[in-house]
Amino acid sequence: MQYMLLIYEDESGYGDQADTPEMMAIIDKHMALVGELGDRQIDGAGLQPVITATTVRTSGGKQMVHDGPFAETKEQLGGYYVIEAPDLDAALAIAKKVPLRADGAIEVRPLIVH
Repeated sequence: MQYMLLIYEDESGYGDQADTPEMMAIIDKHMALVGELGDRQIDGAGLQPVITATTVRTSGGKQMVHDGPFAETKEQLGGYYVIEAPDLDAALAIAKKVPLRADGAIEVRPLIVH
């Protein structure tokens, strides 16, 4: 079964620079996890900061384009993995290994695969 692991953190803790020591350390931890996952990882990527987001919202049949994320929250969606795991317990075990800078959450959701 395929699962998506959605990584939520407060991105302000990383600062404005993409190459800070803290950011490089977390990237190194993600690369180590990618190596550990091997063929179980199907896809994955980090996302640009939430300031780059644009949302298309449909309400009452009308579409509007807004600068910014879908929702204003303390934690932002910062990246994701798509993995292959035999069941939810195995997917949760992998999710517990996803590195976070400090506080945050990993949402685990099964994919609809056709």
